[in-house]
Amino acid sequence: MGHVKGYSKLASLGNILLVATGFDIGLSTKCVVIPKEMDMCHKIGYSEMRLPNLMGHTSMAEVILKSTTWQHLAQTDCHPHVRTFLCSLFAPICLDTFIHPCRSMCVAVRDSCAPVLACHGHPWPDSLDCDRFPADEDMCLASLTKEYKYLHKVLPKPACQTCPAVEEFFTHKRVLEVFCDTVKVKLSKKRTVFGDQEYNIECQVEFITQGSLLPYETQSMIQKWLLINENCTQRMTPTYRPMVYLLVGNIEEGIILVNQVYRWQRRDSQLNLATQKWRYHKCFGSVVTPESIG
Repeated sequence: MGHVKGYSKLASLGNILLVATGFDIGLSTKCVVIPKEMDMCHKIGYSEMRLPNLMGHTSMAEVILKSTTWQHLAQTDCHPHVRTFLCSLFAPICLDTFIHPCRSMCVAVRDSCAPVLACHGHPWPDSLDCDRFPADEDMCLASLTKEYKYLHKVLPKPACQTCPAVEEFFTHKRVLEVFCDTVKVKLSKKRTVFGDQEYNIECQVEFITQGSLLPYETQSMIQKWLLINENCTQRMTPTYRPMVYLLVGNIEEGIILVNQVYRWQRRDSQLNLATQKWRYHKCFGSVVTPESIG
């Protein structure tokens, strides 16, 4: 990793390269603590930010209001450096000079994250036009994509897709077929302090059968799928009461796709019959390890 004298606070950001010169801040800015409402900018290696910021926001109330619309995108992890990119603009580190993100970082984040915004019906905004950021030969933050891939396991990614209908089981045989390639999730939603809706997986994702992903990876991947495909999540949580679903999907060319969604109805007689027969059921082409699915 590259280093510039006087910028040791950036060391814990990880996977970031600092390159050559910046510009003076001036006397009109001040250091303030990053507010608790800006979750995406916590645990990134520093706790104080410059105000006004690089987006031209002059008050903390304005910073919080404008940044909350981006926190949803940051939670999808649409790019390894999406949080670093956004926080360098909304909550720039409190140093003697502003450190912009490099144009190359902007392009990389835009190319990965613009499809997520498009899935929600929003274009990449003019305020984040990558041409406004410095070239890599200036002092700026640039992602070290090759090092990131080397140090971190590359996992399948959820993508924006057509929302599958929430289906009902018809026979216990169909239930058993679904059990052979599915995960079980319990979803809930709540209102945030800003009036938005937030969706959560309330418990550990359960495997009906062990798939190609490890359980701790699947929890994160399904959460991101729900964030990206919010239209599906809204359909699956019509009320504020937690609901349980079976998600049937597969991985194609590194992309996680959910093909079918089934509502888990505990009182369904066919579902109960299927759970009784599951212990003896053999999935085609796989070895079944029964787990508790009650």
